[in-house]
Amino acid sequence: MADTVGMQDLFGLDIDRLAKGFGNQMYTFLQECQIRKMKGDSVRWFQKTAGTLSTTSPSKTSDVSAGARPTTLEISWTRNTSYKKIFFVEGFLNNEDIDDAEIDTFAPTIRDLTEVIVRDRDAHIWDIASEGQSPSEIQTFATTTVGGDQWDAANYAADIVKDFKRAGKLIRDQGYNPIGASMLLNTTDDESITNWLISGKGSSIPGFSSEKIKTGVVMELMNFNLKVSLNVTDDFCLVLVPKRAITYSESKGIHSDVEKVGLIGKNIQIKASGIAYRTDPKAIVLITDTQTA
Repeated sequence: MADTVGMQDLFGLDIDRLAKGFGNQMYTFLQECQIRKMKGDSVRWFQKTAGTLSTTSPSKTSDVSAGARPTTLEISWTRNTSYKKIFFVEGFLNNEDIDDAEIDTFAPTIRDLTEVIVRDRDAHIWDIASEGQSPSEIQTFATTTVGGDQWDAANYAADIVKDFKRAGKLIRDQGYNPIGASMLLNTTDDESITNWLISGKGSSIPGFSSEKIKTGVVMELMNFNLKVSLNVTDDFCLVLVPKRAITYSESKGIHSDVEKVGLIGKNIQIKASGIAYRTDPKAIVLITDTQTA
């Protein structure tokens, strides 16, 4: 039987490809993860002892006596098992909308449904990376113990550069390279950093100016790539080494399907599944107390 005009529009659109396209266009914390494929409902993974291997006196790896046996160093591993999470959402379009509407009816529906999946997956990755903002494995410090005040403090009383440099130091002290690390911010802290750099300190930092800050030079000097997300919890900021600190085992990427509901309409379903875990927790620094309120 020939399709109606509305059905031709629906099936002429590659729903699955469009959903994946929207998923790739949106910023996602998935970009910060090392990605691997998983089979089944769980993944077994191993966490290496953090830091550079070292000896215990009197053993040594430098200035070894001639003819001496080398010191034996051993990496320790912790075995873990994680179970995948399923992200799933559905949207409904009735037949009247399908028959009478242009193709744009479907695209916004798919985009908004895909955004829900990306948001929920990002929230999961944020929660794993930050240990639910109650850290025991990852490194952490408060702005008030380093920079002197919260980032949105009155009269630009904070010293955000000190906070940035402390985060970099903690990562480097564990044997990781902080240059190019990602700093995940909420919208409030992004605004506070920009105001502090440009309005508060732009003209008082030697060699810096508002114009340089606008062009990103200062951000390059800070060594971090600043990324803003609504999933970052207020009063927290996270610094991590991308493609190293977090692994995401993907069971199924973003995909979609259409289900016909009799003569009533059609359901558009978007789904993804996988699990994130901290393989290198010491490559992560959680900065707390970033806001006064």
